[in-house]
Amino acid sequence: MARFELKLPKMGESVAEATITNWLKEVGDKIEADEAVLEIATDKVDSEVPSEVSGILVEQLFGKDDLVQVGQTIAIIETEGGDAVITETNAVEESAVPAEAVEIENTIEAVKETVAGEDFSGSEKFFSPLVKNIAKEENISLSELENMAGSGKDGRVTKEDILKYIEDRKSGIVTPKSAPIETATATAAPVTPKAPEPVVQKSQQAVPVSVNGGDEIIEMDRMRKLISGYMTASVQTSAHVQSFIEVDVTNIVKWREKVKAAFEKREGEKLTFTPIMMEAVAKALKDFPGMNISVDGDYIIKKKNINLGMAAALPNGNLIVPVIKNADQLNLVGMAKAVNDLGNRAKAGKLKPDDTQGGTYTVTNVGTFGSVFGTPIINQPQVGILALGAIRKVPAVIETPEGDFIGIRQKMFLSHSYDHRVVDGALGGSFVKRVAEYLEAFDVDRDF
Repeated sequence: MARFELKLPKMGESVAEATITNWLKEVGDKIEADEAVLEIATDKVDSEVPSEVSGILVEQLFGKDDLVQVGQTIAIIETEGGDAVITETNAVEESAVPAEAVEIENTIEAVKETVAGEDFSGSEKFFSPLVKNIAKEENISLSELENMAGSGKDGRVTKEDILKYIEDRKSGIVTPKSAPIETATATAAPVTPKAPEPVVQKSQQAVPVSVNGGDEIIEMDRMRKLISGYMTASVQTSAHVQSFIEVDVTNIVKWREKVKAAFEKREGEKLTFTPIMMEAVAKALKDFPGMNISVDGDYIIKKKNINLGMAAALPNGNLIVPVIKNADQLNLVGMAKAVNDLGNRAKAGKLKPDDTQGGTYTVTNVGTFGSVFGTPIINQPQVGILALGAIRKVPAVIETPEGDFIGIRQKMFLSHSYDHRVVDGALGGSFVKRVAEYLEAFDVDRDF
């Protein structure tokens, strides 16, 4: 029998870790090649990790809610074959590293494991390998670890719990259990941090909520907690300012109505208004690169690529922002395919972590739900976000050489939120005006 190491795969340039949310296979289960073994979650996307081989799952190296780094082994699968441990990088490592160097490295690692800290195998409580390693590196005793308050499932100690404990211990809020303390007892109570100063406590304290017998208490799911944190942090980070402009999109409405059937027949894709709007936004960002930036402390980073995020509502009511990479290089057909692909995969929960990374500007379609305009919150670390309002038939003054008259036009509002730390009204207003100009100048005779 051979043992295959299932590792956490690379999921994108900026994704370095993921949390295990569910094991789909248990120890002893048979696994087919390409069959999902577990579910993981990054800061924005949930996905599955499939097996590359067929065999029997013999070991789970991490538990639910554990944080795993990209490249770490998360499970062992026993396959038909020899006794060797199979990994993706065995061939490269064996050819690139001399046998003597491997032997020396293994010896060093064995010594480090022996002296870094005590053995936690005698504990009845479960601790993930990551938590054990951190405990050994920080010389945390088994008794300290067992008495540590855990926020994971069934009170399990997570990476965040032990790092918080270490931070508190270094700052003197808690004291290592091995230190002689006159007031310490044989069974220490859970660690209680010092009370913060009144001013800090007042600013962090939530307003009490009254609950009666008829109310239902529902805990936020993981994604809603993340969204809550992102939105609060964005409002606290950026000085939000809004500009609004009304746009006549009558020509776009007529053109789409005329070509949408032929478009779907030729391209196999539905033509919505979204790719038309995204095309105009991408053009405007090329005209105003000052909107295609991010802020890092006292520095402004001008982005080379124009990567448009498009906010998408999920069936469960949550929100996700997949990204169209190099949007300015796409024609209308390419934009429509990208919009439909990301939108469909978002609804089906099939987005990959890299699909939500690298955005430089975001567009959200609030008109989908009937809103005329909105004041969207900036998607950090970007500096602007554009809300597309609902398209409505309205009476409007139409100017002609023969004079003005009242007619029925298709109009919508564009709502532009931007970060006043680095974007002033001249730039923020000029940008959204340019988007409007591209939309109103839409060529009704163009091919798709």
